[in-house]
Amino acid sequence: MQERLVGQWLRNRGLRDQVRLIVKGAHTPHCDPESIGRQLTESLERLGTDHADLYLMHRDNPQVPVGEFVQALDEQISAGRIRSFGGSNWSLARLQGANTWAQEHQMQGFAALSNHFSLARALDVPWTGCEHVSDPQSRRWLEEQRFPLLPWSAQARGFFTGRAHPQDRSDAELVRCYYSEDNFKRLHRASQMAAERDVPTTAIALAYVLAQSFPTFALIGPRSLAELRSSMLALQVELSAEDVAWLDLRDQEEAGSGPTPGPGAGAGESRGSAPRAGA
Repeated sequence: MQERLVGQWLRNRGLRDQVRLIVKGAHTPHCDPESIGRQLTESLERLGTDHADLYLMHRDNPQVPVGEFVQALDEQISAGRIRSFGGSNWSLARLQGANTWAQEHQMQGFAALSNHFSLARALDVPWTGCEHVSDPQSRRWLEEQRFPLLPWSAQARGFFTGRAHPQDRSDAELVRCYYSEDNFKRLHRASQMAAERDVPTTAIALAYVLAQSFPTFALIGPRSLAELRSSMLALQVELSAEDVAWLDLRDQEEAGSGPTPGPGAGAGESRGSAPRAGA
C-alpha cells in the first residue's frame, strides 16, 4: 500500500526525476539472492517506475556467501533497475567482505549502510537480526571510511522525548535497549543544550546524528505532524565537533573522570554559560 501511494504521489506531481527513490527488500524469511529480483519487480510495479536510485536489503543472511548477494545485486544494476545498493542490518565484517569480493570480481559493491545509530548508545536491538553501529569501534570505522549511513531509530525510539526516567521502567523495550547510566548522562546533556538553544531535546539528538564526520541520512518515524515539525528543528541546530564529543561523553572517556564543562566553557563555568553557536 505504501509503495502504491508513493508512486501515485510522484506521478500526480511529476516529481520522479527530482527525488531519490529508495526501495527495500530481502526481509527475513525471504532474504536470499533468488528473491531480490522478484521482490524488486513487485516494488517497481507498485511504484510505477522503472528503477530505484538506491536498493537496500532489509536484512543479511549469514548462511549465504556475500558474493552471491553482490552478484544478484550487480545484475540489477546492469539491467538498469537500480543505480546503487546497500544493506540494512549488516555487520561491518560482512559489509567489508562483500565489498572486497565485489572489487576482486570487478563488480559494484555496497554504497550505503542502514544500521541503528543514535546519541543513546544501544545496549541491545529491538528485533532479532538487527545491527547497530553506535559503539566507538563501529563509529571509528565509519569515520575512517567516510561510509554513508542511513540510521534507523535515529532518535532512539523516544528516549529523548521525556518518556525515559531511571525510575520509570514501564516500557520494557526502551529499558532493555537504552537504559544505562551513561545514556541518562547523554540525555541530561542533550536537555541542557536544548534549553540553551530553545529547541526540543529530540532536535538535539537528531542534530547529533546529522553532525557526524561521515555522511548520515537520518531515518525517523514521527507519529504526528507535531513530532515531524519538532524533528525538523534539528536542521536549524549547528553542532561543532566539540559539541558532538561533549554530547557523547567522549570527554569522560578520554579523561577517565566525571563530567566536565561543555565545549567553550572555561574554569568555573557551567555548560549553560558556554557560547551558544547556532542558537
